[in-house]
Amino acid sequence: MDVAGSLAEIRERIRAAGGDPARVRIVAVTKTFGPDAVVGAVEAGLLDVGENYVEEMEVTRAATPSPQRVRWHYLGALQTNKMARVLAVADVVSSVSREKEIDRLIRLGAALEVDVQVDFTGRPERGGAAPARVDALVARIRDGGLRMRGLMTVASPEPEEARRTFGELSVLASRLGLSELSMGMSEDLEWAVAAGSTEIRIGRALFGPRAPRSGAALT
Repeated sequence: MDVAGSLAEIRERIRAAGGDPARVRIVAVTKTFGPDAVVGAVEAGLLDVGENYVEEMEVTRAATPSPQRVRWHYLGALQTNKMARVLAVADVVSSVSREKEIDRLIRLGAALEVDVQVDFTGRPERGGAAPARVDALVARIRDGGLRMRGLMTVASPEPEEARRTFGELSVLASRLGLSELSMGMSEDLEWAVAAGSTEIRIGRALFGPRAPRSGAALT
């Protein structure tokens, strides 16, 4: 696993898309790759790591030397019965999309940073809040004393729809006074960077093909 070489290629893709590799944060998404991938990412200079499942974040963090050096991003669906476990291991939660999740975070006194995940597809199987609900969710987060960070989205694999999604998220964040835009992954980072992404979430382009997660389909 040549993480350093892959990272150089990703930074060149950012530059070619018109972005500044020094300003676009790269979150190494280690889902299914395990602790060795985190060690490789840290050795290559990446200190932001993302996981989709709290069980995997707990295991990976526990097996990572000096885990406090890393900023841990929870990217998966939030379950209220596992929220306390997420708060124990994450520094950023990028997948808030419902009022009950916000209320639970407030009750637990969450000190981590929060992103609202936005879905522009309208498909029920996709995670995220509809754009029309984002204003109210952001207001609730701010009024509740949580640390509102920015907006996150997962775009459609269709090129034109992805470009439109990234552009609309950028406009929405600007209107709400939010400077952090977590958008763009291995396949579509160029379009996200061109639309103003400040953070891209990269797994396969860093670490290679994923191994299937036992008992679950990959996303």
